[in-house]
Amino acid sequence: MPKKEFLITPLSGLNQRLDVFLSEKISDLTRSRIQRCIKAKRVFVNDELKKANHRLKVGERIKIDYEIPEPDTILSEDIPLDVIHQDDHIIVINKASGMVVHPGAGNREHTLVNALLHSFPEIRKIGPEERPGIVHRLDKETSGLMVVAKSAAAYQNLQDQFKKRGVVKRYLGLVWGRMPEEQGKIDWALGRHAKRGERISIRTRRPREALTQYAVRKNYGEFTLLEIQPVTGRTHQIRVHLAAAGHPIAGDSRYGRRKTKIKVPRLFLHAAYLSFCHPETEKRVEYSSPLPADLKEFLGQLEK
Repeated sequence: MPKKEFLITPLSGLNQRLDVFLSEKISDLTRSRIQRCIKAKRVFVNDELKKANHRLKVGERIKIDYEIPEPDTILSEDIPLDVIHQDDHIIVINKASGMVVHPGAGNREHTLVNALLHSFPEIRKIGPEERPGIVHRLDKETSGLMVVAKSAAAYQNLQDQFKKRGVVKRYLGLVWGRMPEEQGKIDWALGRHAKRGERISIRTRRPREALTQYAVRKNYGEFTLLEIQPVTGRTHQIRVHLAAAGHPIAGDSRYGRRKTKIKVPRLFLHAAYLSFCHPETEKRVEYSSPLPADLKEFLGQLEK
């Protein structure tokens, strides 16, 4: 069983999460496997057990005992996909609400990746083991457009476009209440909640820049339909920004209203527009997706 030790210095590991630091230092292990080692009490910081989210300090010494794992193959599953476009380099799909994008701890099956591997087995070696081809994500409850890389070159190219904010994404979202302006922006920094780390919040000790733009499409009594463009791509950004502004997304069980007499079918957030430069031709391409039937039906009920 291999053993390794690391010393945290101002130039190596300072303020990093324990699991992130080790996954960067040990190429044989994924972050999820590092987390399993931590839970199995095989990782010590200054001879003490720490959680995966422990923030490292200068002078701390990490010791880890681990086994080099056998490949943890993600199974392909014959799950229908709504493919909008595909070629030798990219796949554009319309993700259904309720589908998780990629496998994670305790959730190895029925994800978008399982479905992609059945229809497009060539993506298996594109990118990280558990996220082959995946260059961006949608929340489980969010429906709409995603682009997936089909080649290593396309994977790198699309990642670069996302980092440089060259990809344009627009969502349709129904929020509670009336917006103060027909067009506006929300630019509160986001990060893990200071006390509830499983949630994203504007109340955070480690804020990161976040910008969301919106435009009112139509008012529906207690609700407003918005076109929303996230300029940055933080986790749960749209949901947290609008909730913090006092206008949570309708049907949001995590950040929205917990008690309401109006039953919303699910999170009313749909990735309706996606534009980027094609990795091969370098020409800008655009894709759009109409509101799914369940969300359209709910708007119809509101109009009545």
